[in-house]
Amino acid sequence: MGEGESPSVMPKVITFLSSLLERVAESNDHNQEQHPQKISAFHGLTRPNISIHSYLERIFKYANCSPSCFIVAYVYLDRFTHKQPSLPIDSFNVHRLLITSVMVAAKFMDDMYYNNAYYAKVGGITKIEMNFLELDFLFGLGFHLNVTPGTFQAYCVHLQREMLLMQPLNFSDSTLTLGKSLKAHLCLNEDESSHQKQQQLAV
Repeated sequence: MGEGESPSVMPKVITFLSSLLERVAESNDHNQEQHPQKISAFHGLTRPNISIHSYLERIFKYANCSPSCFIVAYVYLDRFTHKQPSLPIDSFNVHRLLITSVMVAAKFMDDMYYNNAYYAKVGGITKIEMNFLELDFLFGLGFHLNVTPGTFQAYCVHLQREMLLMQPLNFSDSTLTLGKSLKAHLCLNEDESSHQKQQQLAV
């Protein structure tokens, strides 16, 4: 667990992130009734019975990854949906995307982490499937795993602000990102030269 991080912070992160993902999945489920999406390795045949919030709590309880991993996983999910616009997050794929993104984030962020077999057990899938999902996710990201401090802070600020304001979301682009204003705020092009400006905006 990173320096200065407290376990007590984690429930808030889980609540904020799960609320956001639930709204994204619900909206994309509705959109797919008119525009069926591409089926991927992350899609289940049926919707999982466990809620997104309970699933995140389970991951937090058993994976023992740092709170920052959940923010980095959020960054990865956002990048993934932008690089793979034909695979928006919905109720059929969100759980597999979550366990995969958190596992990848833990490997990148933490000094100590569990192996794929353990994460597969936590996520309720097989080790073979976990291995395959990890590779699919990494290729889907283009192996773009680095998260700068400016980007990390921007996502933290947005996640907190979004939950406080509870503004209506715009899912017209069927991505995790929340409308044009958010795209500008989060520097999703990862242009290092613009991070200073974004940090000033976030203050």
